[in-house]
Amino acid sequence: MSLSNYTIKQVEEMLKKGEISAQELVDLSYKQIEKVDGEIGAFLSLNEEKARGQAKQLDEEKAYKGKLSGIPGAMKDNIATKGMATTCASKMLENFDPLYDATVVEKTGEAEAIMIGKVNLDEFAMGSSTETSAYKKTKNPWNTDYVPGGSSGGSAASVAAGEVMFSIGTDTGGSIRQPAAFCGVVGMKPTYGLVSRHGVVAMAPSLDQAGPITRTVEDNARVLEVIAGYDQRDMTSVKKDVPAYSENLTQDIKGMKIAVPKEFLSDGVDAEVKEAVENALQMFELLGASWETVSLPHIKYSDAAYYAIAYSESASSLARYDGVRFGHRASEFSDVIDMYKRSRSEGFGDEVKRRLLIGTAFLSGDMNEQIFRKAQKVRTLIKRDFQAAFEKFDLIIGPTTATPPFKLGEAIEDPLQLQTSDMLAVPANLAGLPALSLPCGFTESGLPIGLQIIGNHFDEQKIYNAAYAYEQATNHHKKRPVIGGAEV
Repeated sequence: MSLSNYTIKQVEEMLKKGEISAQELVDLSYKQIEKVDGEIGAFLSLNEEKARGQAKQLDEEKAYKGKLSGIPGAMKDNIATKGMATTCASKMLENFDPLYDATVVEKTGEAEAIMIGKVNLDEFAMGSSTETSAYKKTKNPWNTDYVPGGSSGGSAASVAAGEVMFSIGTDTGGSIRQPAAFCGVVGMKPTYGLVSRHGVVAMAPSLDQAGPITRTVEDNARVLEVIAGYDQRDMTSVKKDVPAYSENLTQDIKGMKIAVPKEFLSDGVDAEVKEAVENALQMFELLGASWETVSLPHIKYSDAAYYAIAYSESASSLARYDGVRFGHRASEFSDVIDMYKRSRSEGFGDEVKRRLLIGTAFLSGDMNEQIFRKAQKVRTLIKRDFQAAFEKFDLIIGPTTATPPFKLGEAIEDPLQLQTSDMLAVPANLAGLPALSLPCGFTESGLPIGLQIIGNHFDEQKIYNAAYAYEQATNHHKKRPVIGGAEV
């Protein structure tokens, strides 16, 4: 039996019928990790003793009352876990053991999910390929010569490789959706404020959002309804009832109006990606929806605005890692200023240091007005473009990424190329909108392509319904990578 062949709902029914046990599910997960993770490199640490103890207790009680009872899952390693290292894939936090669990960890625990371990990411979530991690490079399960995307590359790869049934990632500028697209799985960035950020190590707090990565749309909806909800410990958390997304799924999308921004299918989009998205739009027509090309005129400024805001907020967020309050401390230094310099130089990797230097410059002197504050104004214009579109349309659809996955090492030395890999994803973060990526095809060489569906604030159900209808009408989600796929 392979975890890749079953949905969370199917496993739930099997548990209740006694056809499988929580301990067997955990065994399957760890056996798969042992089998493939040496090549994939998704996990940074395992939670085996605690996970097996939790599974044993669930089986002894045989209640399985939680929405995720016995389901093996993983946490991105920038999410605080009490009694377990939270490194952010950085030497700066190599020995950091939080005193508390993040809210998403608490909520999945209350739902009786079993946390198998912590997965790899770009250092401090800064990157688009999971190559900037201080510990290892994660590889794409569909072809290990290629990147899994980032920064939640470990989250997406662990699901695609059949090591776990869900993983929680974070998305600041596409870091859930882009790796989901590259790994052929489903990733949701919820509305800003729907999922608590309490315990999620901050990169750019006005953009960061945690969300689920799964193999199917229904599984994704199931996990989101568990982790969403108001949390008084997060000042940006929104007081709003959480629907039972998975129970309200429907394939009936007749009459749904879809906007397709021409900017999302510009000359910069790879031909195979464009073709896959156009085929998906034809499928939506067959399902009874209609679509129309529109223009979001300020989208072309998204990248510039995003990087000005994200780098600036990152410089502020990571200022706390000084060797005194948090993080690595240099062993040799001449005075306190030298200690700060050496600790941060030794603790942070090159990509993080590059972003922090740029962000600090953006916040300094005249550049604060010329770049950072101007970027905030552009952000407002982008929000207004989306608001105008949602007055006429239900959803906005386009590619998740402009290109298919790229090879390991191909872009790591070219920051501009890495940045362009997120160019279609960052607008949703700037506007705080929910957005989902799901598989919509494959390249001739067998690499996955992702379709992005963006909704209005708190329209996750509408996104899930459209994604579910499309998924059920196609077979893309049924394909498995050779490494970590169905048993052979």
